[in-house]
Amino acid sequence: MKQGIHPKYYPNAVVTCSCGNTWTTGSTVPEIHTDLCSRCHPFYTGEQRIVDTEGKVDRFYKKLEARSQYLADQEARHSARTSPDLPISELELGTRPQSVLEKAGVTSVGQVLERLAGGGDQGLLDIQGFGQKSLIDIKKRLRARGFRLPEESEPVREEAVAAGA
Repeated sequence: MKQGIHPKYYPNAVVTCSCGNTWTTGSTVPEIHTDLCSRCHPFYTGEQRIVDTEGKVDRFYKKLEARSQYLADQEARHSARTSPDLPISELELGTRPQSVLEKAGVTSVGQVLERLAGGGDQGLLDIQGFGQKSLIDIKKRLRARGFRLPEESEPVREEAVAAGA
């Protein structure tokens, strides 16, 4: 056996637990400190006890709280996005259709949906300067935002509008 490569052995090393229990054993260090022993371990005592030496439980609860806050923010953003009080400027239709709607007194998404529900597509097409292309654009934007459009009496075909029919 080579000399000088092995650590010193302490046959009477003292082990001290956080509960105050001490005993001796053989080790390569003279003193050992531990958090749990057979006198205070939940498996042997039958009691539930959380040993939180590094704040792991607190970090877990912070992560849990952050997740619930994130989900609440997501829900708030979604409900704000599909609110009927949303101004039509948020739909980014363009300046001409937006100004035509505002001139007619239609300033919110709720008013657009009311006109669609009341008179179908013709409810919006009756507005001076508001045409088929603008109607298709506003419906696309409303669907993309998650709004449910009232039943359409006759579907507007995008090909017919693009072809100039």
